[in-house]
Amino acid sequence: MRDSTAKTPIWKAIAHALRGDLAEGRYVPGDKLPTEAALAERFGVNRHTVRHGIAALVEEGLIRTRRGAGAFVAGTPTDYPIGARVRFHENLVAAGRRPEKRALHIAERAATEGEAAALQLPPGGQVCAYHGLSLADGQPIAIFESLFPLSRLPGITRALKDTSSVTQALTDAGVSDYTRASTRLTATRATATQALHLHVAEGDPLLRSTGVNVDPDRAPVEYGRTWFAGDRVTLTLDS
Repeated sequence: MRDSTAKTPIWKAIAHALRGDLAEGRYVPGDKLPTEAALAERFGVNRHTVRHGIAALVEEGLIRTRRGAGAFVAGTPTDYPIGARVRFHENLVAAGRRPEKRALHIAERAATEGEAAALQLPPGGQVCAYHGLSLADGQPIAIFESLFPLSRLPGITRALKDTSSVTQALTDAGVSDYTRASTRLTATRATATQALHLHVAEGDPLLRSTGVNVDPDRAPVEYGRTWFAGDRVTLTLDS
């Protein structure tokens, strides 16, 4: 921890270690963290450095402090299954969290070459692009962009503006059910805009999920990209 050649500031390393403790269940919501003195001894640093690391977790909503009482766990990373039936609302309710989606921007545009290929559209085919923010218990956990083929779902734009639920919007547009045909996971870094929405620092680690959802006839109805805050979500394989 005292290596002067280390590129990561010590307080960031402490914050990362404490996030790991939360992810592993060492502390659960409501638990009191060890005192600053105890943490300073554990990491071999002064209390000011520990305080800086804890402050980062407070800003992220993982830790809450009470004057004169100490620091307490506010929440732990959310388990989020990735499988054939990915449903944001159901996933978070099953994890004991309160789900919420906020629309940032909904607009119709021409698909890029890659988007058109994923949705099996002709070059330049029109899509509805739905940009939004996913939250658990009021804390942002992911930012997403979902694309829907207008040729197959002519009413999807209005449906998305009427409800924040993709499942409900697809139902309103005539898709009674859908399943995940493919998922690709990639590690990436937060851009300035993503950092603003997710309340993280620019360059912080994110996990990007890219997937295609299909209707019962295997026709693509959604091409989605989601950027998860790396320390707030644990992606699990749902078989």
